[in-house]
Amino acid sequence: MRPLLALLACTTVLTAQTLVGDGQADDTAALQKLVDTHGSVRLLKGRYRLTKTVTIDLAKTGYASISGDGTAQIIMAGSGPALRLVGTHGKSADPWNFKPQVWQNERAPAVTGIEIIGAHAEADGIEATGTMQLTVQQVLIRECRHAIRLTKSNRNVIISACNLYHNSGIGVFYDDVNLHQSNIVGSHISYNGGGGIVSRGGNVRNLQIGTCDIEYNHAPKGKPAANVELDSTGGSIGEVTITGCTIQHTNKAPDSANIRILGAGKDESLVRRGGRPTTREGNVTIIGNVFSDVQVNVEIKNARGVTVSANTFWEGFTHDILVEDSSNVVISGNNFDRNPRYLVNGNDLAEKNGVVLRRIVDSSFSDNLVSGVHGREAAVDVTDCSRLRITNNSILDSDGSALRLTRVNRSIVTGNLLRDDRPADRRSKAPLFIVMEGDENRIEPAPPAAR
Repeated sequence: MRPLLALLACTTVLTAQTLVGDGQADDTAALQKLVDTHGSVRLLKGRYRLTKTVTIDLAKTGYASISGDGTAQIIMAGSGPALRLVGTHGKSADPWNFKPQVWQNERAPAVTGIEIIGAHAEADGIEATGTMQLTVQQVLIRECRHAIRLTKSNRNVIISACNLYHNSGIGVFYDDVNLHQSNIVGSHISYNGGGGIVSRGGNVRNLQIGTCDIEYNHAPKGKPAANVELDSTGGSIGEVTITGCTIQHTNKAPDSANIRILGAGKDESLVRRGGRPTTREGNVTIIGNVFSDVQVNVEIKNARGVTVSANTFWEGFTHDILVEDSSNVVISGNNFDRNPRYLVNGNDLAEKNGVVLRRIVDSSFSDNLVSGVHGREAAVDVTDCSRLRITNNSILDSDGSALRLTRVNRSIVTGNLLRDDRPADRRSKAPLFIVMEGDENRIEPAPPAAR
């Protein structure tokens, strides 16, 4: 028999004779009893097999945590989450909104230093609802469906230094949740077939994603997925920062994206303006990341208030960046490149790259370097847009035209360096700059097609 708890120094040492930890016996009932009795459980080295969810009901247990030193494995052999944390906090993080019992019994539950392995097709890792200040740290979750699933309502969630690896579903799933203030930092989120970090519906605000490695979160034969997906359909998602991450792979998955923002929201509590049937959610900052090897590196649709700055892009097999039906989008200081070192990947220059802007207003594309766009009619292709500022970009050595404007109105286009200095037999035969059907623009210098 293996002791479960060892509380050091002057604390009491507790043992559970019925908790086996050999990976064969069913430890569900024993672990549930320990949680119900003590709230705080520290797992020693072992393999603890569960056949049902262990629920940490914070209103009953009081302050609670499940922890280990990295040597404890929980094997989830049943459907549903291995660990479900349930609190009663359903309001904001405003200190005046708290019921006394949240501070007295429920605040800051934690799961730290353990591994969860799925042994059932519908096994999940951790699910949380109604929690305040949940921390998940130094946790490895693999072979599950969803690794971490946040439902209904939570507040002030921190996911740090975790490895969410090779799960069939989603790495971190904001599942129609009302959640403000959450941080995902310093983690590896890779090979999750349904997406890396995915938020769908609900009411999500103040999501910070930083210094993570987020890769291969697409199933090559599955539904379209993204390494980071913000889908406001049926709700609203905004106030998001994605910074300092490596986000890439894999172009082999259909419609794969590194970041996909679908901003058409349906939150009826928000005031609609201009008669639109949906809101345009956004207020997203994407800064200082590395993107590569998907069909579309960054896709933005029906969004407002998105800034994409100081990122490095390559191997966008369909597009590097695609923006449609959006407003107040700033794209500045990015490096859209075709780096020769990646010829070793065996793609034979199959990636097209390029920038596509369609039906956007009140936006800016400036101070970017775009080079080596292949197989496209224009490296930067702008259609049906208004009140844009396209300034001080370098668009170089690309097939087709460097810059094409179609039905672009009331815009400023100036200070751009447009050149193709490849050998004559490879140089584009198309005009570097084309303007079609635009009016009220200030263009300097005027393109040949506009004279």
